[in-house]
Parts: sequence; C-alpha cells; structure tokens
Amino acid sequence: MDKMKTLNRDEIKYIAMMTMLLNHIANIFLEPGTLVFTILLDIGYFTAPVMCWFLVEGYHYTRSKKRYAARLAVFALISEVPFCLAFSEAYNDVEGISFCGMNMIFTLLLCFGVLAVREHVQEEGLKLSLYLFLFLLSMISDWAVLAPMFTLLFAWSRGDERRTKKSFLIGAGVFALMNFYPAASPGAFLYSLIYAFLSCCGILLAGIAVVYLYNGKRAEKGRTFFKWFFYLFYPVHLLILGIIRLVC
Repeated sequence: MDKMKTLNRDEIKYIAMMTMLLNHIANIFLEPGTLVFTILLDIGYFTAPVMCWFLVEGYHYTRSKKRYAARLAVFALISEVPFCLAFSEAYNDVEGISFCGMNMIFTLLLCFGVLAVREHVQEEGLKLSLYLFLFLLSMISDWAVLAPMFTLLFAWSRGDERRTKKSFLIGAGVFALMNFYPAASPGAFLYSLIYAFLSCCGILLAGIAVVYLYNGKRAEKGRTFFKWFFYLFYPVHLLILGIIRLVC
C-alpha cells in the first residue's frame, strides 16, 4: 500500500484548488439541475474536506498558531468582496454585488477556533458551549456546520488510519443525508437516492487521496511559493470569476 502513496501535500492541494474551481464555475455560470452542473458540483466537494484535513495538520505543525490564525483572518477579509462578487447572482439572484455570507477562509478560521478550544479548554461544559457557538457562527459562512464537523473528526482521528477512514465515511454519510430528499413515488425516491450518493463522491475521493495516496511529505522545492499560492488562489480566482460574471 505504501507504493500507492505518491502524492505530497502540495499536489493534493493543487487537485483541491482545481476541483474547487470546477465547483465554482458550475455554481456561477451553469444551469442548476443539468448533468454538467451536477458533475462539476459534486467533483468540487473534494475540496472542503481536504482543506479541513490540512488545517488540522497545519495546526499541529505550525511554529506559531497566532500567526496562522492571523493569516486566515487577513485572507478571509481579503476574500469577502471577491466571494460576494462571484456568488451574488447564484445565491441572491442579484446581478451586481450583495452580501451572500462569509467565505470559506472565514469558515476555516472558525475551524481553527474549534481546534484551539479542543486544545486549551478543559472544562467540558464550557468546551461544548464554545463548540456550539462556533458551529452556529459558521451558519453564515460557506460550508456551514460541515467544515467544523470535519475538523473535529479529523482532530479526533489524527494519526490513526482506521479512525481517519471512519471520519471520511461519517462525513460523507452526513453530507449524503443532507442531500437526500425522499419522495412518494418510487422513481423520485430512486433519483433522490442516486443524487445523494453522487453528492458525497467528492468527499469519498478526498478520503482516498488522504488515506491511500498522501505520502505525508511536502514539495521539496518552492515551499514559500506553494504556501502563498494556496492563500492567494482563493480570492484571485473568485475575483476573476466575478468580473467575468458581470461582463458576460
């Protein structure tokens, strides 16, 4: 099995950036319900679990958790206008720009808070209250509730392959249930069942990438470039997509 582990962290992140781009193109430009829209949307669900996984890894290995949190806060702020520019029509049916929730980097900042609570708060009642607050706060942002849930699962399973597999399966199962809309007729029920299963395929693929293909290493060269590329790609690609949406 170790021979299969040929992808380093940065290569998996590159794949996640590309699947995120496909998801965003579908949300912004394609007609909901079409086959191409559904395929690109589901492929894009690869990205968020990967982000949460490497957030947990980064939280453990970072030399300064304060600087890590500060970077997330700064890029969450930078990304908000591009995020609203890109998704105003898809989320709010507004041709220009309007507030349509907080962006994914803000969600990751909340996930960082979840990890900080898990590490530093010992009193169980207070810990649960802070978890609840962060989960509720995520309701105004992208990948609400799911991203903090994945973060807790990955923190629980870190260093244990069996638990990691369970974490991805639990997350995929919850996501499938959220996309399952049972109907009275057998045909509609079957369609909803297939739709729910396909919706979680991106998450399952993320699990395969992390468990079976990730070699636990970083790229040997260009580490500074990769570090800032992954931060900058998010707001820059949203800004470009948002401008294209307005022009076209």
